[in-house]
Amino acid sequence: MKQTPLKNSSDNSIVDDDQFKLPQHIAIVMDGNGRWAKKRFMPRLAGHRAGVEATRQVVKSCIKKNIKVLSLFAFSSENWQRPAKEVDHLMELFLIGLEREVDILYKNNVQLRFIGDRRRFNERLQKKMQEVELETFKNTGMVLLLAMNYGGQWDIYQSVHQLFSEVTAGKLTYSDITPAHIADRLSFSDLPDPDLFIRTSGEIRISNFMLWQLAYSELYFTPTLWPDFNEAELEKALAYYAKRERRYGLSSSGQSK
Repeated sequence: MKQTPLKNSSDNSIVDDDQFKLPQHIAIVMDGNGRWAKKRFMPRLAGHRAGVEATRQVVKSCIKKNIKVLSLFAFSSENWQRPAKEVDHLMELFLIGLEREVDILYKNNVQLRFIGDRRRFNERLQKKMQEVELETFKNTGMVLLLAMNYGGQWDIYQSVHQLFSEVTAGKLTYSDITPAHIADRLSFSDLPDPDLFIRTSGEIRISNFMLWQLAYSELYFTPTLWPDFNEAELEKALAYYAKRERRYGLSSSGQSK
């Protein structure tokens, strides 16, 4: 499919639309809601509400660009340490967002999945998460992964825990286990690993997001705060990705280093 020409963010040239490389899977740490609100002398909760609108626009942009998988770090396992009022507000925003957006996702053929340990969420939110997953399960367009109560270390732990259970049950032996066995038991193991990782707000770290799956992803950090991240900002990230030579440990000639 022919893509819209994008400007190269570093030299203002136009990237040829026939040669423009799009990632199959984009993973985003949506950071900066609180700072966005603080700059405007508004409460942090206002920043989270603005962040919801930015999320909606980025999802629409990725659908339009035929991105196969979009992963969003919505709530980390460490976010429970935030003030209770802020956490409660976030839970309510998630619930309202799911109720409002499910029809739009369905009409756009988007399959919605959640990754992470959802047992800590209240029963009402868990039920809505399950309902939305079931409602969009047969959709064949973009897969939208929402990481909620998720952490990369948790993901690896639960994979290893599954393997330990299988060894204990006699289904595997320790000598059988390879890295592929761990990868096959991670979250979304049926989908491609992220090609492009984006983090907003100027922080330059991964913050325990998809530690295993990001091993060979291209990393893009932007000072833009999440509520200000729009389609134009996404295009800058895609232009950066298009210029990258992905070698997966090989040299430019394709030989092992």
